[in-house]
Amino acid sequence: MNQYILSIDAGTTGVTVVLYDCQAQVVRHEYGEFTQHYPQPGWVEHDADEIWQVTLRLIRQISEDISHDQIAGIGITNQRETTVLWDRETGEPAARAIVWQCRRSQEQCERLRHAGHTDLLERKTGLVPDAYFSGTKIQWLLENDKSLASRAGAGKLAFGTIDSWLVWKLSGGALHITDFTNASRTLLFNIEEKKWDEELLHLMSVPESLLPEVRKSSGMYGDTDTDILGGPIPICGIAGDQQAALFGQGGGTVNAAKNTYGTGCFFLVNTGEQRVHSRNGLLTTLATDTRGNPVYALEGSVFIAGAVVQWLRDELQIIESASESEALAASVLDTGGVYLVPAFAGLGAPYWDMAARGGMVGITRGTSKAHITRAALESIAYQTRDLIEAVQQDLGIQLKELRVDGGATANNFLMQFQADILGIPVDRPANIETTALGAGFLAGLGCGLWSGWDEMADNRKTERRFEPDMVGDRRNKLYTGWKDAVGRMMTRVHADGGKDGRR
Repeated sequence: MNQYILSIDAGTTGVTVVLYDCQAQVVRHEYGEFTQHYPQPGWVEHDADEIWQVTLRLIRQISEDISHDQIAGIGITNQRETTVLWDRETGEPAARAIVWQCRRSQEQCERLRHAGHTDLLERKTGLVPDAYFSGTKIQWLLENDKSLASRAGAGKLAFGTIDSWLVWKLSGGALHITDFTNASRTLLFNIEEKKWDEELLHLMSVPESLLPEVRKSSGMYGDTDTDILGGPIPICGIAGDQQAALFGQGGGTVNAAKNTYGTGCFFLVNTGEQRVHSRNGLLTTLATDTRGNPVYALEGSVFIAGAVVQWLRDELQIIESASESEALAASVLDTGGVYLVPAFAGLGAPYWDMAARGGMVGITRGTSKAHITRAALESIAYQTRDLIEAVQQDLGIQLKELRVDGGATANNFLMQFQADILGIPVDRPANIETTALGAGFLAGLGCGLWSGWDEMADNRKTERRFEPDMVGDRRNKLYTGWKDAVGRMMTRVHADGGKDGRR
């Protein structure tokens, strides 16, 4: 009987479900979007139940022609940091999920900074006090809804990122778990001791009873409820989306790196058993080795990448579809001096300026929608260079190539400009959805469908390699212009009077 792996990739704007065969080839692929809620400027919410209903519909669609016992295991990867609270008895969400992009807990973060806890948080969690992470989102919910605080204190609520929420629903409430990669993104998890940290829980007034059990990223966690697909199926792989993408790119070994171009942009490099303390505004986080065990990684996070193209489409309405952006950008020789800094949700690494806001500089009477579109795409590549410059300084290495994945890598203009502005080749795989593939690999490893990484490694194929084609002087001049534009958008003023978000 054929054996398959079912991979669930619960992203920021939609859910992708992929069915893989024993050779990790895509047998079937389904996608469904869910609603984005923006109740106030800077706030972003999801309906966790809608995410579950979309997921349930897709996994039933994708498996309608096979029996449940042909599915060897299920892997889950997810938008990290997004915070869900739900009732342990009813299994219903207690509030709307607060999305990783949401800035509402900025006040809680500033309190932590002003109280002098930045170094403590960095030392224990590898993170910075930023509204990006889950801990202050939980804190905000409990501070702003006394009934939630009361129920949480009485042990009646559960917290989880989207992976935990989906596992809970898939298992009929039998499993309340997460993995090390997702736990490491909460501001509540001690990455040295590999456990929830009592001091940090007290600092953010988060009851320990809310928290899921933390497991390795690959293993037999438990089975789905029989009502889901007609019989029990092992759930055996979990990783945050960026760590799953790193694994799917072959990133289970030291110094392996990748950059994912999705709603945001995320660069990760595996540093193995060595925890590297960044001097350049990067985060230390947990990834997974070739067996699903936790290892350290350096990460740079850009909040707005592919989302800037959605902004061109939905808010400015200067394109009708994301695919139009490539031809429109290529229709002009350059941006005409325009730089677009998409700090719509503040600036992430290496700047970490929560209050920064987006803007454009260099606009003239001759600026057209083509120039703006090109500037938007170039901003993704510039932000990636920011991350790679920081990583190279921290590790004292020079990257020889950049492995990429994610939906925006389908844009040839963006990939060529990325190679040009970095001065190194960009390697695009045949399967650009390596986030789902990584979750599938972890599940296949966990259920024993594959014995180890060597069996999976040959499944990554290069589709196209973009070679740099820009002289160094022009590359440096363009990047200097970008740094100047970013400086104009930043708000954090240091004691020396200069604007610099690096710690």
